[in-house]
Amino acid sequence: MNHYFTDNRHLAQNRKEITFRFSCFTYHFITDNGVFCKDYVDMGSQVLLEAIEKKNELGDKALDLGCGYGVIGIVLAKLHPSMKWMLAEINPRSLELAKENALRNEVQVECVYSDVYSGVKGNTFTDIITNPPIRAGKEVIYRMFDEAYDHLETNGRLWVVIRKQQGAPSAKKHIENTFGNCEILERSKGYYILFAKKLDKLTVD
Repeated sequence: MNHYFTDNRHLAQNRKEITFRFSCFTYHFITDNGVFCKDYVDMGSQVLLEAIEKKNELGDKALDLGCGYGVIGIVLAKLHPSMKWMLAEINPRSLELAKENALRNEVQVECVYSDVYSGVKGNTFTDIITNPPIRAGKEVIYRMFDEAYDHLETNGRLWVVIRKQQGAPSAKKHIENTFGNCEILERSKGYYILFAKKLDKLTVD
């Protein structure tokens, strides 16, 4: 099976354009075979975007980890243009689409190839945002959560969307074990938005 989190550039192309409206902007995305949710913007990403905007607590440098063809990072970069945005993805086809979609939607982002955090070494962020690739398995997903801690600045935030039936309650417990905290910002349409902060040890103590 050709998964969206692997190098599947050998697949035949079937590029198409989809549109997505969020917070007064209309976005145009090119998608293709072998990428996640090629026919429409998935509900998990929509719920995550809504929760982030409602919370209104982004810093100044964010990572969209597992960005796919770029929806989350591009939408938020349009809404928060003063921030620095990095989009990281392991699927080369998705990454090329993310670059193209950033230009198409006139936002400034940096797109990097990355197996979890391998492509962002040396960088720290105020925010790490992810709609994780559930089919990659729990080991990969939990690495995304655990290693986020080392790539966040003090008081930095981890934002995660995950469906309840795909392990949201256990993911919350796992993140809480790593960060010392994790709250459910939203429950909507079967999705949980999980939110954790890298607190200063003095604050925790």
